[in-house]
Amino acid sequence: MSGKRGNGEGSIYPRGNGFAAYVWVTTPTGKRDRKYVYGKTRTEVHDKWLKLHTAAKAGPVATSTPTLAQYLAFWLKEEVEVNLKPLTAATYETAVRLYIVPFLGSKRVDKLSVRDVREWLNRLAATCQCCAQGKDERRPKERRKCCAIGKCCEQTLAKRSVRDARTVLRSALTYAIGEEMISRNVAQLVKMSKPRPRKVVPWSVEEASRFLESARAERDPLYGAYVMILVLGLRKGEVLGLRWSDVMLDRGEILVQQQLQRVRRRLLQSEVKTDASESMLPLPDVCRTALLMRQKSRDAHKLAARDLWTESDLVFTTKYGTPVEPRNFNRRFAYRCERAGVRLIRVHDTRKTCGTLLAALDVHPRVAMQILRHSQFAVTMEIYTQVPSEQTRNALRKLGETLDGARADEGGEGGQPPSTFTAEGDA
Repeated sequence: MSGKRGNGEGSIYPRGNGFAAYVWVTTPTGKRDRKYVYGKTRTEVHDKWLKLHTAAKAGPVATSTPTLAQYLAFWLKEEVEVNLKPLTAATYETAVRLYIVPFLGSKRVDKLSVRDVREWLNRLAATCQCCAQGKDERRPKERRKCCAIGKCCEQTLAKRSVRDARTVLRSALTYAIGEEMISRNVAQLVKMSKPRPRKVVPWSVEEASRFLESARAERDPLYGAYVMILVLGLRKGEVLGLRWSDVMLDRGEILVQQQLQRVRRRLLQSEVKTDASESMLPLPDVCRTALLMRQKSRDAHKLAARDLWTESDLVFTTKYGTPVEPRNFNRRFAYRCERAGVRLIRVHDTRKTCGTLLAALDVHPRVAMQILRHSQFAVTMEIYTQVPSEQTRNALRKLGETLDGARADEGGEGGQPPSTFTAEGDA
């Protein structure tokens, strides 16, 4: 083909060893600017030029495209930090910093392909994170034990973590489509096998009863928190963020509306996980009794701490009134499992024991449905069919009666602040 320009194609011109063209477009910011396209032949550039004209007529067109690293930094600041909860935002930032940018950060957003994403996921799944993040390298020389001394520990990501990293990239590219930076989401086009859910064997009612009995017998200051997570199914953050202003002992109800979490080295009080999580819950007798005991122990701690006491509205605190660290709650829970001689499970897994405990405590199914926050009564009844033995039910009733006696006792749980729960362990 000759180098002569066609009619109305004055913006196509020779450039170096090929050709270039531009079209006046309106950018996403509302400004008018030139958008350029390049190619080795005039025909190639002409086709790109026509597509650019069509795009310019359809709507705003970006005149420059950032790298994926630059775009993700913008996305985290303008979208994630503004609209998502702090812990979710921190999780997204970690995935971007550790798993996406080191592999794909130099790629232009509009040049990212399905093949790039697929190769990235395969590499990510095979990469030792100890090597990639320099975990062993950061240890003192005398404590290095694997990757830094040539003995790779092969600490690769779980399939679920790889899938979660893909989910973060997919969310970012979906936002880029809304910003009219790209036309398709290549991360969404890469198919991944769904990892099998982790099988959890929750405590039996007998194990839960033994756990609570041990905590009550040893006057564990977090006994009330254990009761709340087991009987009401509260999450760890919800029970640590529970406030006295949300506890209505006279009405036998509590309002769950905030949680306590450590995010980026800060303890934050924020809204609960979902709208469904925010609700008014009835208090079974065992919960009400445990909260009354906690109220007495709090007064005893405040009196003992004197000027060192930090006033707050939180129900569960250290003996100095400061919030309980979530990680320290995990440690205390593990210690209590050992003392009670029961299987160690995650704190979050206690929610799965909640339904059977309510059945054992003779809580009405309709009330249990409200506590478990089920939308269908049939789901609640399915749990209620797994009723424990009559011997276990009697043991739990006896536990409740024992609690009432302990509350009436002047010494009670709060007579002396327990020495095993120190400020150093909770600060």
